[in-house]
Amino acid sequence: MNEPSERKRPGNPVRASDAERERVTKMVSDAAGEGRLTLAEADERMNLIYATTYRHELDRFVADLPGEPAPNPSPARRFAGAPTRLRVHATIVAVLSVLLVVRWVASGVPFFWPAGPMLVLWGSVFVHAAVLRRGGRGVRQWGPPPWGVQR
Repeated sequence: MNEPSERKRPGNPVRASDAERERVTKMVSDAAGEGRLTLAEADERMNLIYATTYRHELDRFVADLPGEPAPNPSPARRFAGAPTRLRVHATIVAVLSVLLVVRWVASGVPFFWPAGPMLVLWGSVFVHAAVLRRGGRGVRQWGPPPWGVQR
């Protein structure tokens, strides 16, 4: 019921929204910043983009430009590709850090004494990740587990 009308009736064009025009304008602006378009070409295209009425007409302004860059993955997604042992290590360090902070709050000491132990704990995680990235001796590279690989 809420499908775009261009799917229901391909002969009827759909009006472009301001957000769609802004997305295409950003692509043109980025292309001008990269030197793919001159300022005059970019200005001309942007004026035509804002004058465009229908969605399908926007494609012609970026047809000769490379596609949108892939968004940067969130830290959680990047960490999801890490080996299990590194994820377990980081989880243990996070739990210990929380326990250290809770202990500090309960102790009533005015200075933040958990900073030292937490620095050592998190440093060990970063060293562990660096060793895995470099492919340390006898260490499997980031990727699927060896039992999931078909040879």
